[in-house]
Amino acid sequence: MSSLKGKTLLITGASRGIGLAIALRAAREGAHIVLLAKTTEPHPRLPGTIFTAASEIEKAGGKSLPLAVDIRFEDQIQQAVQRGAEHFGGIDILVNNASAISLTGTTETSMKRFDLMMGVNVRGSFACAQACLPYLKNAENPHILMLSPPIDLRPKWFAPHTAYTISKYGMSMCVLGMAEEFRSLGIAVNALWPRTVIATAALQAIPGMDGAPARSPEIVADAAAVILKQEARSTSGNFFIDEEVLRAAGVTEFSRYETQPGRPMLTDLFLD
Repeated sequence: MSSLKGKTLLITGASRGIGLAIALRAAREGAHIVLLAKTTEPHPRLPGTIFTAASEIEKAGGKSLPLAVDIRFEDQIQQAVQRGAEHFGGIDILVNNASAISLTGTTETSMKRFDLMMGVNVRGSFACAQACLPYLKNAENPHILMLSPPIDLRPKWFAPHTAYTISKYGMSMCVLGMAEEFRSLGIAVNALWPRTVIATAALQAIPGMDGAPARSPEIVADAAAVILKQEARSTSGNFFIDEEVLRAAGVTEFSRYETQPGRPMLTDLFLD
């Protein structure tokens, strides 16, 4: 598939950051975006709402349907998926981008925060895939893309933030299981993770990381576009890294993605 034109993408956490970047990248090719997020009113510290995101998508050349959804709640997901499918005539692609983060040790992680990470990252991603499945079955080239890391069971990725690691690896385990479960249906299920830290609101929330050299969300969006245009039946069960995807597609220059060109960047979590 050479273009995302006319394809309907349902993207969670699409009001800002990587989710919005993926939406805008697809919109520039004429895609339809069902954008799910909780933010309907401006946040005092974070930019963007589902409505400002929808406006940007329209200006970029796509069509949008902004829906206020908390993906911890199954009924909200099901209603949103149904509305999106009815509005655009189906769903071709699900991007599970929404994520909650707390890089805290066991003692410092409140159970409320634990439940938030499990509810959004694992349960929310699973529930969105489940709700989209009837529509993906009827799509021409259906994809599910999880923004989650390759699974590496070395203790060093668990000890500093056990709860967060469990929640992100839970998304990745969905990739392993669903890729095989949906193989006969021709539905691709893949993961995508950035090689370096990405300049998002989540990065700013980590102590000591605000202003750190990073890459822009556009690198993840460009890699996502490459993946989502692949033949679904022959591209499933992979744990893609953004830079590797783009290099394989012929990209050799990455400085345009750097927030501080020339400065060394940190490798993202879960990667050596």
